[in-house]
Amino acid sequence: MAPVDPALLDNVVDLVRRAGALTLEWFRRDDLVVDRKGDGTPVTEADKAAERFLREEIARRWPDDAVIGEEEADTAGTSGRTWIIDPIDGTKAFTHGVPLYCNLLALRDDEGDAIGVINLPGLGETVYAGRGLGCFVDGRPAQVSDRASLRGAHVSSCGYEHWDDDLLLRIKHAGTVLRTWGDGYGYALVATGRIDAMVDPEVALWDVAPMPVILAEAGGRFTDFAGATDPSTG
Repeated sequence: MAPVDPALLDNVVDLVRRAGALTLEWFRRDDLVVDRKGDGTPVTEADKAAERFLREEIARRWPDDAVIGEEEADTAGTSGRTWIIDPIDGTKAFTHGVPLYCNLLALRDDEGDAIGVINLPGLGETVYAGRGLGCFVDGRPAQVSDRASLRGAHVSSCGYEHWDDDLLLRIKHAGTVLRTWGDGYGYALVATGRIDAMVDPEVALWDVAPMPVILAEAGGRFTDFAGATDPSTG
């Protein structure tokens, strides 16, 4: 598969950082309004503003591309490329003033996963990758850990309420260190070798779309429980 254009990766990282800076205008504000969507999950003006910004920039720069996002309807395209947006992954953390939320953006083309970005505006950190270019954290090469067994491995999840009780006990008894550094932040920790694995029992496409290329370029793997690597099939 052909590597992506390094200039395109740089432009995408810049866009996501700008979207993240926009969300900081609402972060820890006393007058932040939290609404509920039809599925009961929280949404704020920061979510909506960040997605609107990214959609407008994508439409201006790459008008023939399709867009899938969490907060707005899908936009069809003719180029064969699709952008997938999660404007704030970890809205619950965001609304509680916890700086572990992130902005996620992925690009898929006719060869598969092309670009993935995890931006953590509250921490001032960005983890990103382009197909064939490697994985980076703020310009420095990033790599997953080399731990080969579960014993002693640090394993994170967005939470344990969706875990099967038997599976949770099995991983606990395997000698792992369990943490809940969840959402995109957990994947950023895996890609940079700071923890060993991240498990998400329930996700939407936009929650994990950047992860296959990020983890692959960092020397790791992203799969579902059956071993499939395409998040759109889950």
